[in-house]
Amino acid sequence: MRVLFVHGMGRTPMSSWPMLRRLRRSGLLTEVFGYVAALEVFDVIVARLITRIEALAGQGRYIVVGHSLGGVMLRAALNRMDPNIRRPEHLYLLGSPIVPARLAVRLKHNVLYRLLTGDCGQLLASAERMHAIGPVAVPTTAIAGVRGIASPHGPFARDANDGVVAVSEVSADWLLRLTEVPVLHTFLPSNRKIAEIILDETTAATGS
Repeated sequence: MRVLFVHGMGRTPMSSWPMLRRLRRSGLLTEVFGYVAALEVFDVIVARLITRIEALAGQGRYIVVGHSLGGVMLRAALNRMDPNIRRPEHLYLLGSPIVPARLAVRLKHNVLYRLLTGDCGQLLASAERMHAIGPVAVPTTAIAGVRGIASPHGPFARDANDGVVAVSEVSADWLLRLTEVPVLHTFLPSNRKIAEIILDETTAATGS
């Protein structure tokens, strides 16, 4: 089984190194996909990602894992792929918003935010663009961090959150399952518990 990881906005493929090392030690073949949100338009990145996934699909069974914006990109890529291309066995979304992210909505007019996040940051704040991505016809597990502070005076009010997105923002009725873990957003890709969740589900699916 192969694994393709797509990192979040402002991160690099190295952010997943501890998790992918754990997966490799258990016999999975891991790969990463990189991009620079500040310099690339969302649709251009997704087009590159589609090419990468199609190449991966030609090598056999695989799963895909996306952190934050990376999960949004994976959903867009899977929905735009040729229907004749093999789909992944499973999609894992780590703190990945399915609806507009409220922090992005708050910051979308901020000059520094626009400079650092480019078109991708604006997509995360757009109800129309996020809705257009839609659900995916692939078994999907969302993993939500709940280590953030819930305060009536904070951006998430009393909603459980990981410091960047709320659980409600990563939830949808089409998900196969939603799992909450006591982890902050930044550390989701490197968390050992998440690697174990992926391994347990992959082992159960393959029967090995």
